[in-house]
Amino acid sequence: MYRFHPSVKWEKGYPNRKEIVDAVKSLWHRYALESKTHFNTPVNKVFKDESSGRWIVNDASNGQFEGVIAAVGTCGDLKMPKLPGQENFDPDSIHHSSQLDGKSAKGKKVAIIGGGASAVEALEFVTQQDAEHVYVLSRSEKWIIPRNPIIDALLAFNIFGSETIFSWIPENLLRLFFYRDLEDLSPPKGGRGKGLFTETPMVNDDVLDLVREGKASWLRGDIIGYDEAGTGIRFNERRQGSDKNAPGTPVLIEADMVIMATGYERPSLKFLPEDVFEPPYEPPNWYLQVFPPGYGDICCNNCTYVGGIGSVGNYHIGIYTRFLLMYLVDPLARPRTWWMKRWVDMTRIIKKVIGRAVPGSPGPFEFFTYSELLYWFAFTIAINPFRWKWAAFVLCGIGKDLPLSVVEGEDGLRNGFETGGDGGETWKDATVGEGLWMGSGGSRRRTKD
Repeated sequence: MYRFHPSVKWEKGYPNRKEIVDAVKSLWHRYALESKTHFNTPVNKVFKDESSGRWIVNDASNGQFEGVIAAVGTCGDLKMPKLPGQENFDPDSIHHSSQLDGKSAKGKKVAIIGGGASAVEALEFVTQQDAEHVYVLSRSEKWIIPRNPIIDALLAFNIFGSETIFSWIPENLLRLFFYRDLEDLSPPKGGRGKGLFTETPMVNDDVLDLVREGKASWLRGDIIGYDEAGTGIRFNERRQGSDKNAPGTPVLIEADMVIMATGYERPSLKFLPEDVFEPPYEPPNWYLQVFPPGYGDICCNNCTYVGGIGSVGNYHIGIYTRFLLMYLVDPLARPRTWWMKRWVDMTRIIKKVIGRAVPGSPGPFEFFTYSELLYWFAFTIAINPFRWKWAAFVLCGIGKDLPLSVVEGEDGLRNGFETGGDGGETWKDATVGEGLWMGSGGSRRRTKD
């Protein structure tokens, strides 16, 4: 599921660093990227050359480019907060969840701090190594859904990508058939907890079974710090639905090993032009979430993602990239700034009208489902007839020759033409508008030289 290219096949559910690097190198060599890759090159800014209209990275010595793909991802520097009393615990027994390769948990009591996807992956890792017992220390309840393609597809079929008046149905079905006797670990009912369509759920079949088998404990509460004797973590255990730092029961979680599943800092996009960060159209409130209004030639692929259901995988990465290619080669298919902003406004209104306000509800572009994402793609293609010829290429990666041949024919109109004879006119460097369609803008026109 967690692949960055269709050809990547992991040998196991939790690939190690070597397997991931080998997969990256394989693609790198397959597409002959050696000569086009520049390592150790910090990008401080990208800007347009006023004369050519092309993008420059840092300075002109690096060349000029028609388009920019920002692929810095969502995981930057490690979040590794220092806890009170940490000096009392063995520093060699404290690890970040991303640095577990070569670490042994066999026969150890393990405390995992954090309750997200990183905590689940760390839990799987240490239980496979026959840890004596694992404690997951989470500040709040998070949704866990089964790793079942049919169930996950049904959940991702919420085309509105937000909580609705019907969200209680899948939530209660999950409590009844998936959580069962462990319903206490699910977010509380009655709007007191986070809804299923407010943040990315964890996709895992084994977590609840590990709790039932007594191999793991999933505890809700607040970290107080390491105990003075260096034997574990002091923890304030709270009941379901309680607020963070609310009164609870102080307990000592004995641990030989502590894993910090505390996530990552988000990489910065500050190298982009300053105006892409101006409210109310700052990331992730962009056209299709990845194109800053006014910049159809910048694609921030997988950089602005916050949360969603069914949003892992690789298909949308390719689709976004092909949208960018379409915009670069076909002026009639390019979105204009005004309409890019109106699409953002329209999406906000739809999700506000349809959505149901619950505690911690994300912004309209901070959570989406895969069906909503596909709707975005289909809508923005369907609304502009000049994009119809690109549909198969953008959505499926096939059939680029037909639209390219059409664009080549249109180039004659855009670049000017001559007619002979009396009364004839000469047109040069004709500037063609971008259509009378929502995705494009004002009527087609040519500017006489």
